[in-house]
Amino acid sequence: MPKVALITGVTGQDGSYLAELLLHKGYEVHGVVRRSSSFATGRIDHLRRGYGGSATGLQLHYGDLGDATGLRRIIEQTLPDEVYNLAAQSHVRISFDQPEYTADVVGLGALRLLEAIRDHNQRHGRAVRFYQAGSSEMFGKVAEVPQRETTPFHPRSPYGCAKCYAHWQTVNYREAYGMFAVNGILFNHESPRRGENFVTRKITRSATRIKLGLQDKLGLGNLDALRDWGFAGDYVEAMWLMMQQPAPDDYVVATGENHSVREFLELTFEQVGLDWKKYVTLDETYLRPTEVDVLIGDASKARRLLGWSPRVNFKGLVQMMVAADLELAEREKRSLGH
Repeated sequence: MPKVALITGVTGQDGSYLAELLLHKGYEVHGVVRRSSSFATGRIDHLRRGYGGSATGLQLHYGDLGDATGLRRIIEQTLPDEVYNLAAQSHVRISFDQPEYTADVVGLGALRLLEAIRDHNQRHGRAVRFYQAGSSEMFGKVAEVPQRETTPFHPRSPYGCAKCYAHWQTVNYREAYGMFAVNGILFNHESPRRGENFVTRKITRSATRIKLGLQDKLGLGNLDALRDWGFAGDYVEAMWLMMQQPAPDDYVVATGENHSVREFLELTFEQVGLDWKKYVTLDETYLRPTEVDVLIGDASKARRLLGWSPRVNFKGLVQMMVAADLELAEREKRSLGH
């Protein structure tokens, strides 16, 4: 019998790459999607039928991290061996505008899922494994550089605070109930599938549209913020490896390099042969009330114990995203009859 995986947040960047990986490994894969009036399945439509090693492809179920009863029902229906909690209101700046919603979905949502799994394990004598998607934003105002698993958390946003809550609930369920529950503390990871309101994708999408005359300007916030950027396709592999270990633990997943938003901007515009300074303006609506200045991860534990290391470097990531967005911009231009 194939292993069964359940992924919350399956329609997102990470969810789509993880579903691909698991289907290729022969898993039966189920995903939780929120009901809405418009379809948001563009990243996963290609996985819905006979993808990878699965004859049935990705199977979807309506659910929400705010609905504990619905989550319990999905777990009872799908009988997963592994549950990956990737769902979140994941935009840091927006979390300042929607703090209560962010705390409910990101923080309490993880608790609802943990409790549903604990109850299911207890009633059925099962040992479902749980992965919680942590974030480098939990470190926030960093006390040490680089950040590792033992670095104290000092979150600087409602999102970071909510992720800390989910992290410690995961640790608590592991220690209190003996659950196989792991935290992946993933540093920034990007791809051509990144949402367009995240700064990296906003830059690559805008630069390619400016190149083709579809856009004039790009407004951005803090260009000096330093981040550790990797490729999402590499990072989901680390998630899976954590769930295959003999004992549960927490791991930082990062490249160990950091680059500024300005560097990302320069390299992107260089790829399309433009000078970014002619097109980029400061938009103060993108500035955060409390900023995280520098994030860089030490993933030596993941390298040592999981045998994981990133394959795509910073330049390769930017080139990949620019190439994909250039193709998208060209299609857009053709559709407008230009």
